Amino acid sequence: MIAVLGAGVAGLCTAVRLAEAGVPVTLYERQERLGQGAASWLAGGMLAPFCEAETADDCIVRPGLAGIDWWAAHTSTLKRNGTLVVDPTPGLVELKRLSRNTSNHQTLERPELSDLEPDLAGRFSQALFFPEEAHLQPRAALGELLARFVQLGGRTAFGQDVITPASLSAEAVIDCRGVEAEAPGLRCVRGEMLIVRCRDITLQRPIRLLHPRWPLYVVPHGEDRFMVGATMVESANCGPVTLRSAVELMNAAYSLHPAFAEAEVLELGAGIRPAFADNLPRIIRNGRTISLTGMYRHGFLLAPDCSEQAAAYALAEREVV
Repeated sequence: MIAVLGAGVAGLCTAVRLAEAGVPVTLYERQERLGQGAASWLAGGMLAPFCEAETADDCIVRPGLAGIDWWAAHTSTLKRNGTLVVDPTPGLVELKRLSRNTSNHQTLERPELSDLEPDLAGRFSQALFFPEEAHLQPRAALGELLARFVQLGGRTAFGQDVITPASLSAEAVIDCRGVEAEAPGLRCVRGEMLIVRCRDITLQRPIRLLHPRWPLYVVPHGEDRFMVGATMVESANCGPVTLRSAVELMNAAYSLHPAFAEAEVLELGAGIRPAFADNLPRIIRNGRTISLTGMYRHGFLLAPDCSEQAAAYALAEREVV
């Protein structure tokens, strides 16, 4: 039996991969229900390897694109509508910088932007469009993964906190608990988000709003719901959303379109993401314990690739045993 710790996106992807390989797997989660206290539950669901490569590394592009295909096979909510990036500031300084530092995008002038997102017509003079990117609904995707895992015969153990991975009687243990994983150099990055319902605007794809002070994004999640997020603060504080962050999130939505001024606030949330200095995930082997952590804000983007590697290590350890 292989044990997987943590029912966030990394743990669920890994558990599903192992179950699909026909291996007995037990998924341990200290919380009583899916998503409770998990950073994955607060994710925007953007699968944007080219955009994210600007602040991470080009090495995430290939696995990120492969991850989009994996999600297409494992969730019903994936939409391959690309990512649109706009800049509300005069001179478009941030947009030009992003254009220089990224690839596989198109520059759209005002008429083309209006054709792509009619509700943004006349609001921005120029935009960048990344047509190969995608997005999904994170909570629905996590639920579908869990259902797939159970359907394949996987065993779940919710409400069970595994303090010491080595104490489990398993052939291999894959630790996907994020900041709780045993990994030197791991730091905490706090992210805050807002979910609203706005019936007066329709968007077909994630919109990244560039701004020197609060570069944020707005992601359509269906049924007039939008995720607005997320701040990135170097902090291990897992408390409620601060007033400053709430104001910044709301300002971002209003800057994108004034219709958001009448939006209903459905949820404010904050979570802690695990990250290393280079903001790239790592798989660390320590005997039969394999730690998969450091996903930063790339959880849904890179979890399919990282879970494949972690599962391969666990299967190799199982053969040795």
